Formats: sequence, structure tokens, C-alpha cells
Amino acid sequence: MNWKTDFRSIYYATAPEPEDLQLPPKETALLVIDVQNTYLERPERSTLSSNEQIQFDAWTPFHERMHGTVIPRTAKLLQQARAAGVECIFARIACHTADGRDRSLSQKMPGWNNLLLPKNGLPSQIVPELASVGDEIVVTKTTDSALTGTNLRLILHNLGIKNVICVGIFTDQCVSSTVRSLADESYNVVVVEDCCAAGSHALHLKELEVINMIYCHVVSSFELAEMMGLAR
Repeated sequence: MNWKTDFRSIYYATAPEPEDLQLPPKETALLVIDVQNTYLERPERSTLSSNEQIQFDAWTPFHERMHGTVIPRTAKLLQQARAAGVECIFARIACHTADGRDRSLSQKMPGWNNLLLPKNGLPSQIVPELASVGDEIVVTKTTDSALTGTNLRLILHNLGIKNVICVGIFTDQCVSSTVRSLADESYNVVVVEDCCAAGSHALHLKELEVINMIYCHVVSSFELAEMMGLAR
């Protein structure tokens, strides 16, 4: 992967290569978005109807990517970031009420996005492999964007953060929404490709193409470690 030339849309096909990224640890935050228990839970396939098994199989590549790539590489990135003094922040979808009446409209719409995740329930918690450590900040959101639905904007300002590295799920939904909001607030945003996933890999790749070079820069975890001098 070459972050300076990959994931280019028609808008940036002929654009010059970007300058090297400057990401001083004290001005940089790593934001882990929505890697929650609810998205990793799966029933036993044998207990499902034939139609449910078709849907189960359609989601298998997502779960393989999460367990084989996204979670272990994000765990490694968190380890590296903590060692370098980068602020690690976590965002999760959860409602403050038992019936979810405080959710945004997008989370009340019928279908897959209609999530009822009370804040104290196990399904709404960050997966154990990526849990916060010590006094690391966890924000709870009832919107897609971690910036719009929380006080994260104020937190980043108070911490003196200028650069935000985004990882998590889903690339084409909450990650993208957060990235766009951060870009609109003039934060320098980086998305780590191999620490993100969408419902399908095609959606993941297409969304990276859409947001790259206008709202963020897309890099791999290995490229990020090299450019920031993170310990291997």
C-alpha cells in the first residue's frame, strides 16, 4: 500500500501527492469508533432458517476481517499509541434510556440501523480486546458522528488535539460520519484502512475512496507506525 497514491477517486486522480504527514503525539488522538460487543455477536448457524443462513453467510467476511485483521491491529495500534503518549479515546453507540427514546432519528429507523443499546448493557460495551485503560475517555453517542452526538469537540479542544486518527466500524457509516464532522471542524484526520471494516469489503473500499484526500488521508497501520516512529 502507498497512502499517497491509493484510494483515489475521480476527483483526485491527477492530484499531486500529499506532503508527509506531521503527527506530533501530544497533538494527536487515536479515536476508536463503535467496536462494540453487539456487532461481534453471532448465533449458531445450525439454529437458523435457510433464509437466515444466507444472511449469516453474507456477514461472514466481515466477522473474519474483524477477528483476523481489525481487532488485532487496532489492539497493536493502541499499544503503540499509549507508549508514544498519544491520547486514546473511544466512542460507542448507546442510549441513556431503557427504551431508547433519546436516540437520533437515524437510530430509530426500521431495519438494520434500528439499534436499542442501553448504555449499561453488555451489548453496548467496547469489545474486551480494545477496552479503555485507566482514565482514557469513552464518549457515548446516540448519533452516527462521534463529534456531533457528544462533547468530543470540547474534549479535543481542551486536550490541545489537532490531529485525529480514526479506526473502527462501520467505514461507510459512523467512521465516515465522524471523519466528515472532524474535517468540517478543521481537524487533520487520518483513517487507518486495516483497522476499519464495513458490512462488505466493497463498501469499505468505496467509502475510503470517497473520503480520501478531501476529508482525511487513508493509511495502513504499518505506514502510520513508520511515519510516527511508533515502536514495533
